[in-house]
Amino acid sequence: MFIEQAYKGNNIWWRVLITAAITMGVFIMNLVMYLTLSKEDMANAYDLMKQIPNNLALVINLLPFAFLLGVLFLLVYFLHQRSILSLTTSRIKVDYKRILFSFSLIIFISLVGFAISYEMDSSNIKWNFNPINFSILFILSIILLPFQIGFEEYLFRGFLMQQIGIITKNRWFPLVITSVLFGLFHSANPEVAEMGFGVMIFYIGTGLLLGIMTLMDDGLELSLGFHLGNNLIAATLITSDFSALQTDAVFKYSGVQNPNDMLNEMIVSIVITYPIILFVLAKKYNWTNWKQKLTGKLDATPQYINLDNE
Repeated sequence: MFIEQAYKGNNIWWRVLITAAITMGVFIMNLVMYLTLSKEDMANAYDLMKQIPNNLALVINLLPFAFLLGVLFLLVYFLHQRSILSLTTSRIKVDYKRILFSFSLIIFISLVGFAISYEMDSSNIKWNFNPINFSILFILSIILLPFQIGFEEYLFRGFLMQQIGIITKNRWFPLVITSVLFGLFHSANPEVAEMGFGVMIFYIGTGLLLGIMTLMDDGLELSLGFHLGNNLIAATLITSDFSALQTDAVFKYSGVQNPNDMLNEMIVSIVITYPIILFVLAKKYNWTNWKQKLTGKLDATPQYINLDNE
Protein backbone atom coordinates (compact mmCIF):
# COMPACT_ATOMS: atom_id res chain seq x y z
CA MET A 1 0.00 0.00 0.00
CA PHE A 2 2.98 2.36 -0.30
CA ILE A 3 1.95 4.14 -3.51
CA GLU A 4 -1.61 4.53 -2.21
CA GLN A 5 -0.29 6.69 0.63
CA ALA A 6 -0.32 9.59 -1.84
CA TYR A 7 -4.13 9.55 -1.73
CA LYS A 8 -3.88 10.94 1.80
CA GLY A 9 -2.70 14.27 0.38
CA ASN A 10 -3.83 17.00 -1.97
CA ASN A 11 -2.78 15.91 -5.43
CA ILE A 12 -4.19 18.69 -7.58
CA TRP A 13 -2.01 18.86 -10.71
CA TRP A 14 -0.45 22.28 -10.16
CA ARG A 15 0.70 21.36 -6.66
CA VAL A 16 2.42 18.25 -7.99
CA LEU A 17 3.99 20.27 -10.80
CA ILE A 18 5.37 22.91 -8.42
CA THR A 19 6.90 20.32 -6.11
CA ALA A 20 8.42 18.33 -8.97
CA ALA A 21 9.86 21.41 -10.68
CA ILE A 22 11.44 22.82 -7.51
CA THR A 23 12.90 19.58 -6.17
CA MET A 24 14.08 18.16 -9.51
CA GLY A 25 15.77 21.37 -10.58
CA VAL A 26 19.28 20.28 -9.58
CA PHE A 27 18.98 17.03 -11.54
CA ILE A 28 17.49 18.74 -14.58
CA MET A 29 20.39 21.21 -14.55
CA ASN A 30 22.89 18.34 -14.47
CA LEU A 31 21.15 16.61 -17.36
CA VAL A 32 21.01 19.79 -19.45
CA MET A 33 24.68 20.40 -18.71
CA TYR A 34 25.59 16.90 -19.84
CA LEU A 35 23.58 17.22 -23.06
CA THR A 36 24.71 20.72 -24.05
CA LEU A 37 28.33 21.06 -22.94
CA SER A 38 31.13 19.60 -25.02
CA LYS A 39 33.32 16.81 -23.67
CA GLU A 40 36.16 19.32 -23.36
CA ASP A 41 34.04 21.71 -21.30
CA MET A 42 32.89 18.89 -19.04
CA ALA A 43 36.47 17.72 -18.57
CA ASN A 44 37.53 21.27 -17.67
CA ALA A 45 34.72 21.49 -15.12
CA TYR A 46 35.81 18.19 -13.52
CA ASP A 47 39.44 19.34 -13.47
CA LEU A 48 38.39 22.56 -11.76
CA MET A 49 36.58 20.60 -9.05
CA LYS A 50 39.70 18.50 -8.50
CA GLN A 51 41.61 21.64 -7.55
CA ILE A 52 39.42 22.02 -4.47
CA PRO A 53 40.56 20.08 -1.35
CA ASN A 54 38.73 16.78 -1.21
CA ASN A 55 36.82 17.26 2.03
CA LEU A 56 35.80 20.81 1.09
CA ALA A 57 34.59 19.52 -2.29
CA LEU A 58 32.56 16.87 -0.44
CA VAL A 59 30.83 19.55 1.62
CA ILE A 60 30.16 21.70 -1.47
CA ASN A 61 28.64 18.71 -3.28
CA LEU A 62 26.53 17.33 -0.43
CA LEU A 63 25.39 20.33 1.61
CA PRO A 64 22.78 21.49 -0.97
CA PHE A 65 20.97 18.17 -0.51
CA ALA A 66 20.19 19.09 3.10
CA PHE A 67 18.42 22.21 1.84
CA LEU A 68 16.62 20.31 -0.94
CA LEU A 69 15.42 17.59 1.44
CA GLY A 70 14.04 20.26 3.77
CA VAL A 71 12.27 21.95 0.85
CA LEU A 72 10.74 18.64 -0.28
CA PHE A 73 9.46 17.92 3.24
CA LEU A 74 7.96 21.41 3.55
CA LEU A 75 6.23 21.15 0.18
CA VAL A 76 4.77 17.73 0.97
CA TYR A 77 3.61 18.84 4.42
CA PHE A 78 2.16 22.26 3.59
CA LEU A 79 1.42 22.20 -0.14
CA HIS A 80 0.19 18.61 -0.36
CA GLN A 81 -1.13 18.50 3.22
CA ARG A 82 0.45 15.13 3.91
CA SER A 83 2.54 13.73 6.72
CA ILE A 84 6.19 12.86 6.09
CA LEU A 85 5.36 9.40 7.46
CA SER A 86 3.03 8.78 4.47
CA LEU A 87 5.94 9.70 2.19
CA THR A 88 8.19 7.24 4.02
CA THR A 89 6.23 4.09 4.70
CA SER A 90 2.81 2.44 4.85
CA ARG A 91 3.57 1.25 8.38
CA ILE A 92 2.26 3.07 11.45
CA LYS A 93 5.80 4.25 12.18
CA VAL A 94 9.21 4.19 10.53
CA ASP A 95 10.96 0.83 11.03
CA TYR A 96 14.53 1.83 11.86
CA LYS A 97 15.55 -1.82 12.22
CA ARG A 98 14.89 -2.26 8.52
CA ILE A 99 17.13 0.71 7.71
CA LEU A 100 19.90 -0.72 9.89
CA PHE A 101 19.59 -4.20 8.37
CA SER A 102 19.83 -3.13 4.73
CA PHE A 103 22.63 -0.71 5.65
CA SER A 104 24.59 -3.52 7.33
CA LEU A 105 23.84 -5.95 4.49
CA ILE A 106 25.32 -3.78 1.73
CA ILE A 107 28.30 -2.82 3.91
CA PHE A 108 29.05 -6.51 4.53
CA ILE A 109 28.62 -7.53 0.88
CA SER A 110 30.74 -4.59 -0.34
CA LEU A 111 33.59 -5.33 2.07
CA VAL A 112 33.59 -9.05 1.23
CA GLY A 113 33.48 -8.30 -2.48
CA PHE A 114 36.33 -5.81 -2.22
CA ALA A 115 38.44 -8.21 -0.12
CA ILE A 116 38.02 -10.97 -2.74
CA SER A 117 38.83 -8.58 -5.59
CA TYR A 118 41.87 -7.22 -3.75
CA GLU A 119 43.14 -10.71 -2.99
CA MET A 120 42.78 -11.77 -6.63
CA ASP A 121 44.50 -8.69 -8.09
CA SER A 122 45.66 -5.63 -6.15
CA SER A 123 48.01 -4.30 -8.83
CA ASN A 124 45.71 -1.40 -9.68
CA ILE A 125 44.84 -0.48 -6.11
CA LYS A 126 47.07 1.59 -3.86
CA TRP A 127 46.97 2.41 -0.16
CA ASN A 128 45.65 5.94 0.26
CA PHE A 129 44.98 6.14 4.01
CA ASN A 130 45.72 9.39 5.83
CA PRO A 131 44.42 9.25 9.44
CA ILE A 132 43.55 12.93 9.78
CA ASN A 133 42.01 13.36 6.34
CA PHE A 134 40.11 10.10 6.62
CA SER A 135 38.73 11.01 10.06
CA ILE A 136 37.40 14.28 8.67
CA LEU A 137 36.00 12.44 5.64
CA PHE A 138 34.24 9.88 7.82
CA ILE A 139 32.66 12.52 10.08
CA LEU A 140 31.50 14.59 7.10
CA SER A 141 30.12 11.48 5.39
CA ILE A 142 28.15 10.40 8.45
CA ILE A 143 26.67 13.91 8.77
CA LEU A 144 26.03 14.81 5.11
CA LEU A 145 25.40 11.56 3.22
CA PRO A 146 22.04 10.93 4.97
CA PHE A 147 20.79 14.20 3.47
CA GLN A 148 21.96 13.27 -0.02
CA ILE A 149 20.56 9.75 -0.06
CA GLY A 150 17.49 10.88 1.85
CA PHE A 151 16.67 13.48 -0.77
CA GLU A 152 17.17 11.07 -3.66
CA GLU A 153 15.09 8.34 -2.02
CA TYR A 154 12.28 10.63 -0.90
CA LEU A 155 12.18 12.27 -4.33
CA PHE A 156 12.46 9.25 -6.65
CA ARG A 157 11.14 6.30 -4.62
CA GLY A 158 8.88 8.49 -2.49
CA PHE A 159 7.22 11.51 -4.08
CA LEU A 160 7.65 10.66 -7.78
CA MET A 161 6.84 6.97 -7.45
CA GLN A 162 3.69 7.72 -5.48
CA GLN A 163 2.50 10.56 -7.71
CA ILE A 164 3.19 8.74 -10.98
CA GLY A 165 1.52 5.66 -9.49
CA ILE A 166 -1.76 7.37 -8.64
CA ILE A 167 -1.80 9.00 -12.09
CA THR A 168 -1.24 5.76 -14.02
CA LYS A 169 -3.16 3.63 -11.50
CA ASN A 170 -0.55 0.87 -11.62
CA ARG A 171 2.80 -0.07 -10.09
CA TRP A 172 5.03 -1.16 -12.96
CA PHE A 173 5.12 2.20 -14.74
CA PRO A 174 6.28 4.28 -11.72
CA LEU A 175 8.85 1.56 -10.96
CA VAL A 176 10.29 1.74 -14.47
CA ILE A 177 10.09 5.50 -15.00
CA THR A 178 11.62 6.45 -11.63
CA SER A 179 14.47 3.99 -12.22
CA VAL A 180 15.20 5.48 -15.64
CA LEU A 181 14.99 9.04 -14.27
CA PHE A 182 17.29 8.09 -11.40
CA GLY A 183 19.84 6.89 -13.93
CA LEU A 184 19.49 9.78 -16.36
CA PHE A 185 19.81 12.39 -13.66
CA HIS A 186 23.24 10.96 -12.75
CA SER A 187 24.46 11.38 -16.33
CA ALA A 188 26.63 14.41 -15.50
CA ASN A 189 28.73 12.32 -13.09
CA PRO A 190 32.41 11.99 -14.10
CA GLU A 191 32.05 8.19 -14.28
CA VAL A 192 29.80 8.54 -17.29
CA ALA A 193 32.32 10.71 -19.14
CA GLU A 194 35.14 8.30 -18.30
CA MET A 195 33.42 4.93 -18.78
CA GLY A 196 30.85 5.85 -21.40
CA PHE A 197 27.08 5.80 -21.41
CA GLY A 198 27.16 2.10 -20.57
CA VAL A 199 27.54 3.03 -16.91
CA MET A 200 23.94 4.21 -17.04
CA ILE A 201 22.98 0.54 -16.97
CA PHE A 202 24.36 0.45 -13.44
CA TYR A 203 22.56 3.60 -12.31
CA ILE A 204 19.22 2.53 -13.81
CA GLY A 205 19.70 -1.00 -12.47
CA THR A 206 20.37 0.39 -9.00
CA GLY A 207 17.25 2.54 -9.26
CA LEU A 208 15.29 -0.57 -10.23
CA LEU A 209 16.67 -2.49 -7.25
CA LEU A 210 15.73 0.31 -4.85
CA GLY A 211 12.29 0.61 -6.43
CA ILE A 212 11.65 -3.12 -6.04
CA MET A 213 12.69 -2.91 -2.40
CA THR A 214 10.26 -0.05 -1.86
CA LEU A 215 7.26 -1.70 -3.52
CA MET A 216 7.81 -5.18 -2.09
CA ASP A 217 8.36 -3.86 1.43
CA ASP A 218 5.76 -1.05 1.26
CA GLY A 219 8.19 1.60 2.46
CA LEU A 220 11.46 3.42 1.94
CA GLU A 221 13.28 1.98 4.95
CA LEU A 222 15.24 -0.72 3.09
CA SER A 223 16.16 1.56 0.19
CA LEU A 224 17.28 4.30 2.60
CA GLY A 225 19.59 1.92 4.45
CA PHE A 226 20.96 0.34 1.28
CA HIS A 227 21.59 3.68 -0.44
CA LEU A 228 23.33 5.11 2.63
CA GLY A 229 25.55 2.06 3.07
CA ASN A 230 26.43 1.97 -0.62
CA ASN A 231 27.37 5.67 -0.76
CA LEU A 232 29.29 5.50 2.52
CA ILE A 233 31.42 2.65 1.16
CA ALA A 234 31.89 4.52 -2.13
CA ALA A 235 33.10 7.60 -0.26
CA THR A 236 35.34 5.98 2.36
CA LEU A 237 36.64 2.65 1.03
CA ILE A 238 37.99 3.36 -2.44
CA THR A 239 38.14 6.32 -4.78
CA SER A 240 39.53 7.09 -8.22
CA ASP A 241 40.39 10.08 -10.37
CA PHE A 242 37.05 9.77 -12.14
CA SER A 243 34.78 9.19 -9.15
CA ALA A 244 31.78 11.49 -8.79
CA LEU A 245 33.21 12.56 -5.45
CA GLN A 246 36.96 12.83 -4.92
CA THR A 247 37.62 11.66 -1.37
CA ASP A 248 40.47 10.72 0.96
CA ALA A 249 39.34 7.09 1.00
CA VAL A 250 41.37 4.19 2.37
CA PHE A 251 42.25 2.93 -1.13
CA LYS A 252 42.51 4.46 -4.57
CA TYR A 253 42.47 3.03 -8.07
CA SER A 254 45.78 3.83 -9.74
CA GLY A 255 46.05 5.82 -12.95
CA VAL A 256 46.63 2.67 -14.97
CA GLN A 257 43.26 1.21 -13.97
CA ASN A 258 41.14 0.59 -17.01
CA PRO A 259 37.74 2.26 -16.49
CA ASN A 260 36.14 -0.59 -18.44
CA ASP A 261 37.19 -2.96 -15.65
CA MET A 262 35.16 -0.89 -13.20
CA LEU A 263 32.22 -0.88 -15.58
CA ASN A 264 32.39 -4.67 -15.79
CA GLU A 265 32.37 -4.88 -12.00
CA MET A 266 29.28 -2.69 -11.93
CA ILE A 267 27.51 -4.96 -14.42
CA VAL A 268 28.45 -7.99 -12.30
CA SER A 269 26.83 -6.25 -9.32
CA ILE A 270 23.57 -5.93 -11.21
CA VAL A 271 23.55 -9.47 -12.56
CA ILE A 272 24.80 -11.34 -9.48
CA THR A 273 24.89 -9.20 -6.34
CA TYR A 274 21.54 -7.44 -6.69
CA PRO A 275 19.51 -10.66 -7.06
CA ILE A 276 21.28 -12.06 -3.98
CA ILE A 277 20.33 -8.93 -2.01
CA LEU A 278 16.70 -9.26 -3.08
CA PHE A 279 16.73 -12.97 -2.16
CA VAL A 280 18.05 -12.22 1.34
CA LEU A 281 15.51 -9.45 1.92
CA ALA A 282 12.66 -11.57 0.55
CA LYS A 283 13.51 -14.39 2.93
CA LYS A 284 13.93 -12.14 5.95
CA TYR A 285 10.74 -10.13 5.41
CA ASN A 286 8.62 -12.90 3.87
CA TRP A 287 7.86 -11.10 0.63
CA THR A 288 5.06 -12.71 -1.36
CA ASN A 289 2.75 -11.84 -4.26
CA TRP A 290 5.55 -10.29 -6.33
CA LYS A 291 3.47 -9.90 -9.47
CA GLN A 292 0.74 -7.86 -7.79
CA LYS A 293 3.13 -5.68 -5.81
CA LEU A 294 5.36 -4.87 -8.78
CA THR A 295 2.92 -4.79 -11.69
CA GLY A 296 -0.60 -4.80 -10.29
CA LYS A 297 -3.21 -2.07 -10.25
CA LEU A 298 -3.61 0.25 -7.28
CA ASP A 299 -6.00 -0.51 -4.45
CA ALA A 300 -7.43 2.95 -3.80
CA THR A 301 -9.63 2.24 -0.81
CA PRO A 302 -12.03 5.02 0.25
CA GLN A 303 -10.11 6.09 3.35
CA TYR A 304 -7.15 7.12 1.19
CA ILE A 305 -9.05 9.27 -1.28
CA ASN A 306 -8.79 13.03 -0.88
CA LEU A 307 -12.19 14.52 -1.69
CA ASP A 308 -10.81 18.03 -2.21
CA ASN A 309 -11.60 18.70 -5.86
CA GLU A 310 -10.22 22.23 -5.87
